Formats: sequence, structure tokens, C-alpha cells
Amino acid sequence: MTKKDILPAWGRILQGYRPLLSIEITRECPLRCPGCYAYEPEHLGAAGPLRELSDLKGEALVEGVLAVIRRFRPVHLSIVGGEPLVRFRELNVLLPILNRMGLEVQLVTSAVRPIPIAWKDLSNLHLCVSIDGLQPEHDRRRAPATYDRILRHIAGHRILVHCTITRQQLGRPGYLKEFAAFWSERPEVRKIWFSLYTPQAGEQTEERLAPEDRAKAIAELVHVRDLFPKVQLTNEMVEGLLHPVESPEECIFAQVTTCLSADLKTRITPCQLGGRPVCKECGCLASAGLTGVGRRKLGGLVQVFDILAASERIGRFVSHVA
Repeated sequence: MTKKDILPAWGRILQGYRPLLSIEITRECPLRCPGCYAYEPEHLGAAGPLRELSDLKGEALVEGVLAVIRRFRPVHLSIVGGEPLVRFRELNVLLPILNRMGLEVQLVTSAVRPIPIAWKDLSNLHLCVSIDGLQPEHDRRRAPATYDRILRHIAGHRILVHCTITRQQLGRPGYLKEFAAFWSERPEVRKIWFSLYTPQAGEQTEERLAPEDRAKAIAELVHVRDLFPKVQLTNEMVEGLLHPVESPEECIFAQVTTCLSADLKTRITPCQLGGRPVCKECGCLASAGLTGVGRRKLGGLVQVFDILAASERIGRFVSHVA
């Protein structure tokens, strides 16, 4: 998410409108990836674990998603999971409809299943494939969504590659550079995104980055960005990663995004990560980018975030009295 993307939405925020929508379209996933926030016990709070939540299938899912779109009127929709390709039949119906509506859609997948080739003609669809490092590490963590399977399933498509940096990846010098080099050479890849692993409160896992790991990762990312043009890392993103917000209330991305789980009713709070994320260690690239933009001052006087915050307050008042 860039400054260019968010600025046109400010007018709608003035009416109490959140322009971004994220939907966990299914509770199902054939993977058991270490560190996956969606299946953490506290992800949905009192609603319980995602795998125990009711979800929709068939026509009910298609109609349910369209009803949510009509209700929230987003300018951008993220379809996540679970694994969205579990519902590829419903998506075959839904995605062309959303394309005709002019809605920008990002679909995040492990590419564990074939991606329908017809989707390549959907101009508003952005396929984002999650990849956990180089092949040896990725295949251990992500089986059955192995490198071999991903390479087969993305053939003929244009995709975004997303990698979440964990502490294990930083143990070998040049790891991120090698990852960026491999995927930069693939003709299917148009952009590469790196996020930093964001822990939950009280978490002690191998994935969690220590402060020195975080500083090292950001420095390496800046270097890698300069070597490989497909790596997307703006100066605003770097600023946001170096100095994350301290609470969801300060996070522009959290404040302008509505997140719904697989029943299309349960809200995911305080942001798409759910649970109790440690904001001071946030590595979400979208959050970082908007945080960096939000700290810029208009006319040297007023921070962008202050305008957004005031707009939300005005919007809530207008909505209440309308």
C-alpha cells in the first residue's frame, strides 16, 4: 500500500468509511505452517480458534461476500484464509464479478493448488504467493506447498512474492539477497515484498526477531532493494519498520481496514493479525508504509496521521447523526 493508493480514499474516510477490507474466506488450509497467525488460539479472541468457526461454501459464500462488499463499499479487498484456493470454485464465480465492479482485489495464497489460468485475464486481481525463504527451509515449513508445486502452479500468471523474515533466515549471511535473486529471475514475478515476523504478546518462538535481528534485517533489505528492482521497499516503509507504532490506535492500516473471519461476521481485531500483536515489533509492510506516510507533515505543520484521526472522529459523528 502506497501513498498514491491511500490518498484518494481520504474523502470517504471523512464519512466514517474504511476503504480497505480483508476477508478470511475459509477456515480450511492443508498446511500447518509454523508461525501462522491465523491459527493461533487467540487469533479470534472469544470467537474461538479459526478451525472451529463456521464458514460458507458454494452460492452462500459468493452471495455472502457480495453482501459484505455492498455493506462496506471498499476500494480494496484482500482475500486471505485459511487457504483461499480451497474455495477456487466459488472464486471462479466471485472474482469476475468483482473485476466487473472495478474493485481491486489481492488474493493471498500458498499456491498449494493450481491457480485457474482464466484468472490471469482479470485486470483487477493481484495474486500474492507466500513463500517462507529458500527452498530447503520453505519446503520443510510449507509442505505440501513446496517450491516445485509453486513453480508449476504460477506458470502463465503474474504474481507478487511475499516473504516474512524470521530469525532463522538471518543466521546465514546473504540469505535475503539469494532469495531476492532467485525470484527476481522468474518471469512470473512482478514484485517481491518482505515483511518482518510480528509476534504475539508473551510469545517465545524461533521465529521471533530480537532487536539486533530486526536492525540487521532492515539494513539488508535496503541493500537488497538497491540490487533488485522487483523488491518493493519505499523509504516510508523503511521508516515504518525502523520505528513502528506502539498501539493499534496509532496504526493507520489498522484504523482504515475492516477484517472479517470465515463466517463473514466475526471481526478480527485489533488488526488483521488478531490476538494480541506486539505493535512495537510489528513487521507488517502495509502498516509500515502507511506509518511512514502518516508521519510526513503537510506544509511542515500537520502530520498526515492527525488528519486521518480527525477524519475518523468526524466520520463517526456524521454517521451517528445521519
